Amino acid sequence: MGKRKKPLAKRRRSWYTHDMSNAIEFISAYNAIDSRLRAIYRGKGNLQFSDLVRRCAEFNKTVRRYEDDLLLCARLRNVIVHESNKERIIAEPCDDLTELIVHVAELLNSPPKLSALRDKNVTGIDADATLSDAVVRIAQTNYSNLPVYRNGRMIGVLNNRRVVRVMGQALERERSLEELLQTPCADVLREEDLYRFYKVLGKKDTVQEAIDAFEENRKLLAVLVTESGYVGDTIVNLITSADLPQLIRMLEE
Repeated sequence: MGKRKKPLAKRRRSWYTHDMSNAIEFISAYNAIDSRLRAIYRGKGNLQFSDLVRRCAEFNKTVRRYEDDLLLCARLRNVIVHESNKERIIAEPCDDLTELIVHVAELLNSPPKLSALRDKNVTGIDADATLSDAVVRIAQTNYSNLPVYRNGRMIGVLNNRRVVRVMGQALERERSLEELLQTPCADVLREEDLYRFYKVLGKKDTVQEAIDAFEENRKLLAVLVTESGYVGDTIVNLITSADLPQLIRMLEE
């Protein structure tokens, strides 16, 4: 008897069994990707796989990264499916290409979650604390985004842009900065800032969604991660553009 072929690393999903040939495993992963792309695109019409890849690549970073590989896989899939018969499989994908398409299927169907990130000790401040307290806190921590809480509920984020703006407006109106610095943080917040400069996600949301948030909103200062993903909950992680290389590495690995 010949030796049973050992499974490639990282093949853990339901479409894999040890007895599969590369061709069968390749087609199974291809079908999983095809199904997921149709769910992502949500478009009308029975688009070909290659068209789905090109359209999804416009707004999905994972598809865009592997676009050329997926288009190559589409051509190979057509050869395997249309030229093979019961007696023989006309083409057997190499191990590297099979592992690649399985990896892409995993990324699209079971992408890494934000829960995989280590929680941060996100520094916040009480709503009744003064603007002076906030400025000192920002200076001490070197954090430019300071969540503001009232009775344990997050009511907004005070950032250095807002601080500079209100101070500039005070100077323009010849208002005393000493008086301004005694203003409660809650009075300095603006609700529109929370929705313009921040995105709230939950720990069950994906790393890809956090990356996409920065691509969709060039003014985004941070992704606020809470347990549930609801605005107002305690922030357990705060992701800025400086964290993007780490998130991209998580997808690649």
